[in-house]
Amino acid sequence: MTMVKAFPSEFIANASTDLQSGVLRWGLWGRLGWQDILMRYRRSVLGPFWLTLSTAIMVAAMGTLYSVLFQLPAADYIPFLALGLIIWGFINSILSEGCNTFIEAESVLKQIAMPKSIFVCRVVWRAFLLMVHSLPIYLVLLVWFQIQIGWSVLLAFPALLLLLGHALWISLLFGMISARFRDFPQIVASIVQIAFFLTPIVWKPELLRGRMLIVEANPLYHVIEILRGPLLGTPPEALSWIVVCTMLIAGWVLTFWAFARFRPRIVYWV
Repeated sequence: MTMVKAFPSEFIANASTDLQSGVLRWGLWGRLGWQDILMRYRRSVLGPFWLTLSTAIMVAAMGTLYSVLFQLPAADYIPFLALGLIIWGFINSILSEGCNTFIEAESVLKQIAMPKSIFVCRVVWRAFLLMVHSLPIYLVLLVWFQIQIGWSVLLAFPALLLLLGHALWISLLFGMISARFRDFPQIVASIVQIAFFLTPIVWKPELLRGRMLIVEANPLYHVIEILRGPLLGTPPEALSWIVVCTMLIAGWVLTFWAFARFRPRIVYWV
């Protein structure tokens, strides 16, 4: 009975304090995220730019081939494909590495008392830095194909904030679930593979020829489109903004409840 009474006030207050103090300690999670990248690419000549190179090769190869198969102009299809792969790379990192948010921080969690949200920010920051390393590909295509973006490109900034907002709650929620149930990362990995082919990344929505309901029912399409659209000079539809904002609110409500309820147990789960 005591735990039930304490949950609405004490647990919620502790969870709020954890999130606030964790986000504000940007110097710590910023260094941790950057250190993760340095360790991942240590003794490498190009470092994180290997990701840029591999993405560029994939865009060149797939863009040339699929633009012919789909009978689409290369100037229209290749930038669409490039941004889709870049944004998907970020989403894939969040969905997969977010599952290991607390598992990979096991030794620190069991030795040092610090806000658990620090490790969430670490994962998101790391994924964001890797995405930034691939953005030069978009800039090259922007100049090469002379893409006219206009003022709609400014919509990319709120879209990016929404994307980061989703990344935070997903990493936090998936991190807690994975710490408790170790089969969850494998389930997510399987779903992510299927979602890649069901989401308009390699193929364009107009190829469905009037069956847009299949695309609009996919939430990942809206998440990608609100950022890809402005960067290609085509403002996203209002439906995409509504879906993304609604999912963000619902996701954070569920995640905050779970975090407030199970935050003290995370250290025992890992």
